[in-house]
Amino acid sequence: MDASAGASFDLDRAWDLHPQVSVRPEPFGALLYHFGTRKLTFLKDPRLLLAVRSLAGSPTARGACARVGIADSELPLFTAALVGLARSSMLVERTPHPGPPG
Repeated sequence: MDASAGASFDLDRAWDLHPQVSVRPEPFGALLYHFGTRKLTFLKDPRLLLAVRSLAGSPTARGACARVGIADSELPLFTAALVGLARSSMLVERTPHPGPPG
């Protein structure tokens, strides 16, 4: 994902951590390290870490946020954080898996 892709972040789409990103939980939230880009990112809110970890099991980023108790009134703040993660290639949009040949 390039930097412009983060600008089109959509809460109503499916997102995942990039496969080259490692997550290390910390008392303040977490450290994310991207082995491909060598970028290190700090998540300074434990709820953001919960939302990021919930992405893989949720059909949308909005659903991941709701799953961990992020209120609608807080979504703009968390969306801004997710946009930043997408722009830095920590998050990638999940592509739908094709169905069985038929």
